[in-house]
Amino acid sequence: MLTEDGKHLYVSSDEYHKLIEKLAIKVHQSGWEFDTILCLARGGMRPGDILSRIFDKPLAIMSTSSYRADSGTVQGHLDIARFITTPKGEIAGRVLLVDDLADTGSTLKAVVDQLKNNFEAIVELRTAVIWTKGVSAFAPDFSVDYLPTNPWIHQPFETYDKIRPAALLEKWKV
Repeated sequence: MLTEDGKHLYVSSDEYHKLIEKLAIKVHQSGWEFDTILCLARGGMRPGDILSRIFDKPLAIMSTSSYRADSGTVQGHLDIARFITTPKGEIAGRVLLVDDLADTGSTLKAVVDQLKNNFEAIVELRTAVIWTKGVSAFAPDFSVDYLPTNPWIHQPFETYDKIRPAALLEKWKV
């Protein structure tokens, strides 16, 4: 649900999963065949996992981090892991790079550049996201929703950013 001022987008768990399914449909309808899904942790892990199951392709993981301050609401310095975790040795072939969104586009652009420059075994690389914001300087190959007003997206699992083990103990009286 987009707020009236266009500054916040609240996404329910059901809507989140529907959007991932729509992303799968877009990739499928393109006819592009790929060998591996590479998700960016953390935002791309949930979409990457679901796409990996739908397409029955191995899931590789690359860790990135830039939204750390204020419970993940302030973008800072971008850190990109040098290594990729993959079940098939080194990542190779045609790779679908998955993240949750193209916000400014800086993360996707930096990761694409790193992959092209440091992983010669990748012969083709395409990108897929749920949301692309109007301010994004990067245009993903596949995207479900274009958000021209650049709202802050409140994803259904973000409540865990502020919950700590002690709060869970209290909640569940364990």
